[in-house]
Amino acid sequence: MIRSNHHRLNAVLALAAGAVCAPVWAEEAGDTAANETLAVSVQSEPGERRAGGPPEGMKSVFDDNWINVGIGMGLVPTYGGSDDYFLFPVPLVTGRLAGVGFRPAGAGMTFDVLSPQPTVLQRDKKPQFSIGPTFRFRVDRAVNPRDEVVEAAGLLDTAFELGVAGGVTFPGVLNPNDSLTIGTALRWDVAGAHGGRVIEPSVSYLTPLSLGILVQWNATMEVVDDAFARYYFNVSPAQSAASGLPVFNGSGGINRIGTNATVAVDLDGNALNGGFNIFTVAGYSRMLNDGARNPFTAVRGNPNQFLIGLGVGYTF
Repeated sequence: MIRSNHHRLNAVLALAAGAVCAPVWAEEAGDTAANETLAVSVQSEPGERRAGGPPEGMKSVFDDNWINVGIGMGLVPTYGGSDDYFLFPVPLVTGRLAGVGFRPAGAGMTFDVLSPQPTVLQRDKKPQFSIGPTFRFRVDRAVNPRDEVVEAAGLLDTAFELGVAGGVTFPGVLNPNDSLTIGTALRWDVAGAHGGRVIEPSVSYLTPLSLGILVQWNATMEVVDDAFARYYFNVSPAQSAASGLPVFNGSGGINRIGTNATVAVDLDGNALNGGFNIFTVAGYSRMLNDGARNPFTAVRGNPNQFLIGLGVGYTF
């Protein structure tokens, strides 16, 4: 028996709810393009069972509506480009209700209006598409940056970015149970902070190691426009006089690239029956162009950005 790709995807999503929150901790060091995966697939012939797979006819918590709730803790930079770090708690909510999937996306959420009803007998290995609205809050230098010079330049407003995210998932790339997702998110600040546009293309590869263990790898890029760059990178003469930082005028372009890896584990070894799961994530991103050249990064921070996180969730 073969479960559909989205059945596999949904089961691992519960395990990987923390993985998709990693960008919260790293300010999009690694985004969540591959957002739905599974820790399980079974043998293609009826009556047979793949090692680590469920018996034929096994019930799953993911057969209809489901939710994963939890909490994670990450060690993250105080702002994009900072060399100061702090522990940051993140609530996690992921799931599928009334045919709409939802998952964390940075300090916000992404919804998938194409999220299908899982089926247990489908053998279809065709690409699966996702699209839906997305939003996030951006708090770079809107809270205490833990750097007196950066703080002297003045705190910024919190941005609220709203837009659309979409992608395509290819199942069975290197083995019958894995998946490769290529996606992008396009958002605009509608709160009057930076007032600009952010584009975030991403690639994600996910593969189960057993019925209850998932490994995920993400690679992402953040492309910003001039309005974004001016807001976060510029140092005016007045800010220079107050902080001692050199005057700087930023421009848009590729702001950062990043990668992260996640291991997620269902605590009873069976992701399909729900219950408690834990994850750990580690990542790296590199500020580029004016994201690296601006004084907040080049003088007071570091273009190399790291994250590490740990979380626990419960699926029902």
